[in-house]
Amino acid sequence: MKIALIGYGKMGKAIEKIAHESGHEIVVRFGSSNPPEENKLKVADVAIEFTRPELAPGHIALCRTAGIPIVVGTTGWYENFEVIKNTFHDDGALFTATNFSIGVNITFYLNRVLAGIMNRYPGYAAGITEIHHTQKLDAPSGTAITLAEGIIDDHLSFEKWELSNDEKQAFGGNLPVRALRIDAVPGTHTVTWNSTIDSISFTHTAHNREGFAKGAVLAAEWIIGKQGVYSMDDMLNFETV
Repeated sequence: MKIALIGYGKMGKAIEKIAHESGHEIVVRFGSSNPPEENKLKVADVAIEFTRPELAPGHIALCRTAGIPIVVGTTGWYENFEVIKNTFHDDGALFTATNFSIGVNITFYLNRVLAGIMNRYPGYAAGITEIHHTQKLDAPSGTAITLAEGIIDDHLSFEKWELSNDEKQAFGGNLPVRALRIDAVPGTHTVTWNSTIDSISFTHTAHNREGFAKGAVLAAEWIIGKQGVYSMDDMLNFETV
């Protein structure tokens, strides 16, 4: 598989390492001083993009024009998602995820299952805390938002999430999400259900970027030959478990 890397920072280099170990070739690398171009993209079978929120929509459109599928790991651009999704009706392929770690996506699935169970137990209040490195630009993280949306979708008492300055839980309405930024933390997400009797919580902790890079390369392998817009749910298909 021939891969174009759009974004050659820490994540781009981690993806390059995993891609080489998996027998793939990085045929072109784009960074801030070397923005992607349509003709250069055409030499690749697939593009993997980790850049900035304001750049991602343009990179998606460029890959679609170039005729190659794109895997997008950038978060924080999702206000444009529905408009962009509609451009892939006739041709092109887009794979996007708030987090490519297999472990995180297992966590997403378990989070939704637990949220559905907790409908039966109204004495528990829910909240989310996430911690990332200080260079992360968006807060809360895309991963925390996906966790929050999972609870909102599967629990009848919550309507939307809100960014909180404190670690707290709510019984319904707005689901509190706390975002902390600490040096050298790849990513930690904790969901808590708290009652006067006890607490239930689970945490996913990333030890390094390797899990994200492996997931992105797996997504790139999976999307080749497909058309449309896909996510980790499509690739992992936990509903068949």
